[in-house]
Amino acid sequence: MTAEAYKAAGVDIQAADAIKENIGAFAAITHNDNVLKGVGFFSGMYRLRGYKEPVLVSTTDGVGTKLKIAVRLGHYESLGIDLVNLNVNDLVPAGATPLFFLDYISFGKLDAQVVEPLLRGMAWACREIGCALIGGETAQSPGLYTGDDFDLAGTMVGVVEESAMVDTSRIAEGDVLLGLPSSGLHTNGYSLVRKVFGIDANPAVLHRRHDELGHTLGEELLIPHRCYYQSLSPHYSKVKGMAHISGGGLIGNVPRVLPRGLAAAIDTSAWKPKPIFKMIQSQGRISTDEMYQVFNMGIGMVLVSSPQRVSALQKALPEAVVIGHVVKQDGPDRVILRRS
Repeated sequence: MTAEAYKAAGVDIQAADAIKENIGAFAAITHNDNVLKGVGFFSGMYRLRGYKEPVLVSTTDGVGTKLKIAVRLGHYESLGIDLVNLNVNDLVPAGATPLFFLDYISFGKLDAQVVEPLLRGMAWACREIGCALIGGETAQSPGLYTGDDFDLAGTMVGVVEESAMVDTSRIAEGDVLLGLPSSGLHTNGYSLVRKVFGIDANPAVLHRRHDELGHTLGEELLIPHRCYYQSLSPHYSKVKGMAHISGGGLIGNVPRVLPRGLAAAIDTSAWKPKPIFKMIQSQGRISTDEMYQVFNMGIGMVLVSSPQRVSALQKALPEAVVIGHVVKQDGPDRVILRRS
């Protein structure tokens, strides 16, 4: 099959080669001396040095159906930021430092006007945390995706000294739960959001301004997933555990760091979620329990601290608010939601 025949089948090799040159330029601005460069390699290489007993920590995830909102609005930089930040936030609970990131983008039809903003967002986010965008894959898959649809995922690799890993086994009854605010929905619950607001049937709702939000619904839904690495990495040694509140909400994620026999008693009146959460619950007629199972409800990261360290942590992290305590588990529930 000739290149022209392949192009007629939906795959444009020349366009892909041109885009790869731009990808290389974006990636280069994130590289440091640990990134090894060479001609003809089929993988990225990173020199690991300066560690005695390094433990590699890896995460992989995608932005989910938030993609569909970005496609509707033609805005992609924030998705690139989302992809990096949601993955690095999953490294944080181990006490890890991000090393390098790889992306995967697959299109029905390759579009430089989409690829370049995505890569720009990824490069910005990687530079913010000192992480190298070391490689990835941009694939053309005609017939697999329709219209402007595409898929986006990423993998982050970090490292931590084995002796410095966050040890959640030390968590005990009476420890304090501190919450750090989210920037909004982050990257979870968008399938429900699209249904609640009828976005697929009427995309015009994305352009409607809401006074309680201070901007349009579309602008709210594309607020980037907040990154917690910069603020938390200097304080890894001060906490007993950390939970990234992603898919599954507070109910699904806080128990992941708790030893068996312990539960989290959370006072939901300790913080005020952003208005978007109330809008979703009201318009969708969603129960409070389900809201806390689907969405972060305004808390993007939960820290577990001994009572003695709470004051120091709040001084270092002024946004951190006490949202509850670790208690003995009494019954099947590992998260108990209360209002004081």
